[in-house]
Amino acid sequence: MKIVILGGTGLIGSKVVNLLRADGHEVIAASPSKGINSITGEGLTEALTGAQAVVDVTNSPSFEDKAVLEFFETSTRNVLAAEAKTGVGHHVAISIVGTDRLPASGYLRAKVAQEKLIKASPIPHTILRATQFFEFVGRIADEATSGQTVRLPSALFQPIFSDDLAGNVAKIAVAKPLNGTVEIAGPDALPFDEVVRQYLAAHHDPRTVVRDEQARYFGTTLEKGSLVPAGKSLLGSCHFADWLSRTAAQR
Repeated sequence: MKIVILGGTGLIGSKVVNLLRADGHEVIAASPSKGINSITGEGLTEALTGAQAVVDVTNSPSFEDKAVLEFFETSTRNVLAAEAKTGVGHHVAISIVGTDRLPASGYLRAKVAQEKLIKASPIPHTILRATQFFEFVGRIADEATSGQTVRLPSALFQPIFSDDLAGNVAKIAVAKPLNGTVEIAGPDALPFDEVVRQYLAAHHDPRTVVRDEQARYFGTTLEKGSLVPAGKSLLGSCHFADWLSRTAAQR
């Protein structure tokens, strides 16, 4: 198959590219740096010509409410139009678990808008909603830090190893479109503050984690189940504690 990975040079995209190429597929790792731009449309039709599937793992360079909405709407409209023009048979998009349960988040509102465009399009699709990646926990700690204190709620957090997510994305890309949504998470659901506490301890970080139910996650207040799958979901195989012990030892 010929498969185009939009955002193919990023954390998840690059892993998906490598997995699909190892399986013998013709894969284009598309990004603005490669002359393929989903916002301007540059190189998009040429890249998609002859492709059976397109995987969209692009991300907005800005998380500001208006900018992120414009990014996902513009990018998705351009990609869907190019797919219709070139006869692509499967649009795979990576979204986020909990997108429609956290309307106070401008970023997640933008992801909801993206999903609506995909569902309204005639292009066969699969939307894969993922939980946050293990690799992002450090940034979450930084965002929640004031002085030497990290404030986070006890809402359940079920992050996934990026390798596990990439492996499932690769499988979905070569499968038949679901014309629906599937969720994926890591194998362990733990209190948010506890996950970050473990991360900081493993990295000998002196910051103190305080449980604060009013603490916001990138601007939005969480309920207990806001960030975990609502029902049956795919599960990664790598446990956070195992990943943490490996990566902390490498530092």
